[in-house]
Amino acid sequence: MKDLLATVKSNKKIAENIYMITLTLPETEKMHGGQFLNLSTGDGAQLLRRPLGICITEGNDVSACYQIKGKGTKYLSTVEAGRKLRVLLPLGNWFDLDGYKNIAVIGGGVGVFPLIAVIREYCGEKNFYSYIGFRNVDAVCLWSELNKSKKLVVTTDDGSFGEKGNAVSAFLSDRNNVPADVIISCGPPVMLRILKQKLEEEGITTPCFVSLEERMGCGLGACLVCVCKSASGENLRVCRDGPVFGIGEVTL
Repeated sequence: MKDLLATVKSNKKIAENIYMITLTLPETEKMHGGQFLNLSTGDGAQLLRRPLGICITEGNDVSACYQIKGKGTKYLSTVEAGRKLRVLLPLGNWFDLDGYKNIAVIGGGVGVFPLIAVIREYCGEKNFYSYIGFRNVDAVCLWSELNKSKKLVVTTDDGSFGEKGNAVSAFLSDRNNVPADVIISCGPPVMLRILKQKLEEEGITTPCFVSLEERMGCGLGACLVCVCKSASGENLRVCRDGPVFGIGEVTL
């Protein structure tokens, strides 16, 4: 983990309300799919950095995607190439797929971005069967990255692109055709809760790991903003103990 002064290489809109920012780091850092970075917005009035899932790494360049939700991300979307921003990275644990060959990927909304990093990291080495849900056609993005999967099913809530429905249902309806050794997932909390419920209801015992999305302050485990509950009732810090957990480890 290092606190670096990075140069913005590009910052572009890739879907409705979604941007991808690419930073050139002063030195190469080893990063894994599932880890995240804490990025300054460049606005002096917004002191807290924003946690963004690492999406693409190429040499000294690292890309992360974000959704405009408030003043900080709104300002970040206006930052132009050449600007210097402070970034703390890499943070958190990751999806460790050693020992697994066939991976079912279930992603929703902005939760697809760290999953793309996993697919890129293991592409050619492992088989990915991806079930990805978006709100509508305007939210669909990074198709070329997702299409590196051995199988890709895309759903939208309104049926404007791909199948009508959601990623969890798409996986469950197709699971007998997927030789999955493990399931990995990232998306909104309601999606992860439904996934956990359905796996339990249908008696699916395939190992499943999820990446949690939480508001964060420091990204280091000191401020306790991102605390979640373990299955046993203990407090866990998403930034330091996660963001990747076994689906049975946490209360969703």
